[in-house]
Amino acid sequence: MTGGFEQVLEAGCALGESPAWLAEEGCLVFVDITGRRLHWFHPASGEHRDHPVEEDIGCVAPARGGGFVAGLRSGIWLLDTAGAKQRMLAGNPEDAATNRFNDGKVDPRGRYFAGTIDEPKAGGRAGLYRCDRRGLKRITDGLMTSNGLGFSPDGRVMYHADTPRFVVWRWDYDPASGEAANRHAFVRIEPTAQDRGRPDGAAVDAEGCYWTALYEGGRIHRYDPDGRLMAAYPLGARKPTMPAFGGPDLKTLYVTTAADEGGEGGGLYALDAGVAGAPIPAFDPEA
Repeated sequence: MTGGFEQVLEAGCALGESPAWLAEEGCLVFVDITGRRLHWFHPASGEHRDHPVEEDIGCVAPARGGGFVAGLRSGIWLLDTAGAKQRMLAGNPEDAATNRFNDGKVDPRGRYFAGTIDEPKAGGRAGLYRCDRRGLKRITDGLMTSNGLGFSPDGRVMYHADTPRFVVWRWDYDPASGEAANRHAFVRIEPTAQDRGRPDGAAVDAEGCYWTALYEGGRIHRYDPDGRLMAAYPLGARKPTMPAFGGPDLKTLYVTTAADEGGEGGGLYALDAGVAGAPIPAFDPEA
């Protein structure tokens, strides 16, 4: 890969999301939310396999000891490597008929943060939650589509987006307690009639810069820790959903996409980012 993004897999996703690199296996996992599939992709061999999941699966991350933690429509679950439910950690605290878990990320101590989406966009009934051995705690509410979670390399900053409101928030974060405070706007994107690109999923690199997928904007933005736009990287899909760093040196940026109205999109893209991603720990049920 040189220059820009290249499609590395025609995954056929309706709504591809939540890529996560598994270093020991040398694989990328990601989900198709509404297609209800858990995908595995091995870049070195090109091997690709997928497994059915029982319900809509919004987000996934590796768990300590094997398998995954995942945000499903019904709640937060531990899954095995083939996507089968093993144990519910917390039920969906909202109305599962209209709200499902959407975006999640593991914090530096192994806790899982996951937010929901208010699918009817009927007034901001979604929220952001922390899941750990103490149970499920609401961090904030009044959201439309919780997205863009990420943590700074030192664990002192948490990022979080509300996609339809075109805003990314920055929080002061205490990795010892798992508490977030002092939310303020980090990035606001001004839409136009021609460009409705808005912040979807995100990743943070080792330099502390924030990479966000602009859904319906066909590009990835990189922002410095002060919220200044550093670079924009177009890719051949109008609906990128989430970036994640992978590869042996964590310098390959993978991006999932969603299919658009014309049937294009739904593949997996990759870019030589020139910078390593910040390592993301596995979920620890005892954190």
